Amino acid sequence: MTQTTTQNATAVRFSGVVKSYGAVRAVDGAELAIGRGETVALLGRNGAGKSTTIGLLLGLNEPDAGEVRVFGRTPERAVRDGLVGAMLQEGSPIPRVTVRELVFFIASMYPKPMPVAEALALAGLTEFAGRRVDKLSGGQTQRVRFAMALAGNPELLLLDEPTAALDVEARRAFWESMRVYAGRGNTVMFSTHYLEEADDNADRVVVIDRGRVVADGPGEQIKQAAGGSLVSFDLAGASSAGLALLPGVVGVETDGDRARLRTSDSDATVMALASMGAVRRLEVAPASLEDAFLSLTAHESETVR
Repeated sequence: MTQTTTQNATAVRFSGVVKSYGAVRAVDGAELAIGRGETVALLGRNGAGKSTTIGLLLGLNEPDAGEVRVFGRTPERAVRDGLVGAMLQEGSPIPRVTVRELVFFIASMYPKPMPVAEALALAGLTEFAGRRVDKLSGGQTQRVRFAMALAGNPELLLLDEPTAALDVEARRAFWESMRVYAGRGNTVMFSTHYLEEADDNADRVVVIDRGRVVADGPGEQIKQAAGGSLVSFDLAGASSAGLALLPGVVGVETDGDRARLRTSDSDATVMALASMGAVRRLEVAPASLEDAFLSLTAHESETVR
């Protein structure tokens, strides 16, 4: 059952947030609001500013300008109040203790923790509860990080590349557990390089690039905005000049003699191509979230945290 510590319907709010490292702006005027109960995927290339964004939400970083609020509080206060749990990529669990002992220790630091047995079950660790943490595999250790994030029974769960060390079966089990937790009315924000995970598990996708939010909405909406379909065909020696002017076309790529058009209206694009003459090996397919992501972030990214 979700805690009711505030009536505010907004879980997370960024208002004009700026965070720089030297000359590089890791977060550049971010405006973002996430409602209670939403599951949000945070996507961006390496160095886009995802880790800095999560650090700001945890109070690990201070913004140079603007304001970050978590359930109407400062991030530091929200963390102290037990409203936020995090599963980060960095850091190793304490060795020479059992999984149950470690999760119990973490839970004891929060005002209203989740029962240890429940946290272990949600993380898929019940059968490993008595095993020493330093005797676990990489995937099992990742599950321990998840259990530690759940231990305080947070209302906001931040997950940084949560399935990075998991095999396919373990990844599926992880997302099932996450959906159970989110289904209780909790808010989840996760970053991932597996774009199909974002498409399958997020209510909403936020794409950041060079510290700015460049797209924000349901996965289908982002696919449509970046060109909802892909039309591919052989150029057969013809020039690709003028393809960008065809109806519906929002992007053109060529690979040797093969042209690939991103289009918001595949029917109009195909009809225009047909009027130009024979089209060889024509293929029409819906764009994936990966296609949209690459379109939105198609340039060299600067390296930030």
